[in-house]
Amino acid sequence: MSHAVMDQRPQDAVGPRPATLRQARLPRWAPLGIALGSAALAIATGVLADLQSRAQWGLIAALLFVATTFALTTAVEGVRQAKDRLATSLVWVCFLAAVVPLASLVWETVARGAEMFDLYFLTHSMSGLRDLQPGGGVYHSLIGTLQQVGLATLIAAPLGLLTAVYLVEYGKGKLAKAVTFFVDVMTGIPSIVAGLFVLSFWIILLDFGYSGWAGAMALAILMMPIVVRSTEEMLKLVPNELREASLALGVPKWRTILKVVLPTSIGGITTGVMLAVARIAGETAPIMLLVFGASSINNNPFEGPQDSLPYFIWTQFKAGNQYAYDRAWAAALVLIALVMLLNLLARGIARWKAPKAGH
Repeated sequence: MSHAVMDQRPQDAVGPRPATLRQARLPRWAPLGIALGSAALAIATGVLADLQSRAQWGLIAALLFVATTFALTTAVEGVRQAKDRLATSLVWVCFLAAVVPLASLVWETVARGAEMFDLYFLTHSMSGLRDLQPGGGVYHSLIGTLQQVGLATLIAAPLGLLTAVYLVEYGKGKLAKAVTFFVDVMTGIPSIVAGLFVLSFWIILLDFGYSGWAGAMALAILMMPIVVRSTEEMLKLVPNELREASLALGVPKWRTILKVVLPTSIGGITTGVMLAVARIAGETAPIMLLVFGASSINNNPFEGPQDSLPYFIWTQFKAGNQYAYDRAWAAALVLIALVMLLNLLARGIARWKAPKAGH
């Protein structure tokens, strides 16, 4: 009898068991359904309220999506899961807010630039043509951009790499702190300031003329802090055990850096340099001040005015006629394609040079 009473008490204390341990959840298609419903309501609201801006439609849809998701999740899954869904919804909304303008920009550039983008456009210049006339090409600007960016890379990449090596491997005192401070300042310097500096020093003070070399020096000033920062972070990721093992074998420090540290981080360093190149490829202000622009082909970047893709786009839009607009959009497409190729090249090199698993 006593055993029966003892066996009964725990069951009475616990109470009846639930039918299932699973918590109620929204179906998997719920986010997509809520998104489609929010979009439909936003479109209907925009049409009825006569809202002209599509951005207002998107804002209404985003607010409806977040509010509806939070309300339904609270009712079905509880407040805790609703807060998690709210954070996830905000992340998706911010992601779409960032992607939509980018996709719209690329689509508009491709749609308008494809009308003139052909082999003739890439292999001819504007020599002998006025902005009001049809025809012409971007060959002279493409040559100028490649030469100016290439010269800037030859200047900034070695200096930035050596500066980063000093900061990570040797810099310990006040000089390293001062260099770090000025690198941070140069990272946020406006491009027009770099152009003004080279203009006052190279052209006005030293009395050299406008040239692609002058523009390359300004681009190198803008590129250098990016190379320093990216290289510095990559060098810091190299494990200290590799350095210590090399030094323990009696290898000098400079040789350890050259044979161990740099090869280990070469993939990230190359990626940083290529991203810095892509960053300066679209700069316009220093080119306007220093390169001066030219409608004919100038293969010598050290003498005479030279053109570039950003400057060509600006001059064509400034002309204000349909032929010039078409050339500007086609040149913008060439510039975007060039930057995309550089980024793809950087990713390919980073994957190629990345440490293999098991090594």
